[in-house]
Amino acid sequence: MDLKPTPAQTVGPFFGFALPFDGGEKLVSRSHPSAVRLHGTVYDGHGAAVPDALLEIWQADEHGRVPREEGSLHRDGYTFTGWGRTPVDSTGHYSFTTVEPGTTRAGTAPYFLLTVFARGLMDRLYTRVYLPDSPHTLEADPFLASVPERRRPTLISQRDDQGNLRFDVHLQGEHETVFLSYPNTPQVTGPVDD
Repeated sequence: MDLKPTPAQTVGPFFGFALPFDGGEKLVSRSHPSAVRLHGTVYDGHGAAVPDALLEIWQADEHGRVPREEGSLHRDGYTFTGWGRTPVDSTGHYSFTTVEPGTTRAGTAPYFLLTVFARGLMDRLYTRVYLPDSPHTLEADPFLASVPERRRPTLISQRDDQGNLRFDVHLQGEHETVFLSYPNTPQVTGPVDD
């Protein structure tokens, strides 16, 4: 008998039980001289806020160095790990306190990697959040150049009135955020043979 794998289970909405942790949204203190707020709202395909999503960010530091520190869950107040996790509030809003990432390679624009867990998803979603300040750098970025021009704005944050970064996530619909897939992962390609 040829047994086929069953579909994966959805990833929520049970995030509040074990995934969030105290200080997960604070990659740096608000008193850090380069502190910036990355915030926004997660929307479903109908434009309604999603009240039970969970987001993670991964990023380089302000000098473009990718941190390789252990113990990301244990914030000590001075070690930058480049990773954070936070649930949205009841209005779908999230907020991280961090630093703006630097460029990791010549010819690429700096970005945050954003991971979204939300109700009804079979697996998490990945996207990038680019800084809005250098149109020339954004135009030269190889990844952004590979995205259809009309869809590129869904990957670029905006400055708010306080100079912080706003990035809304649209899971579906007319303004759907561009999401990434990674080859050789079971979610994309099926089980990986050893």
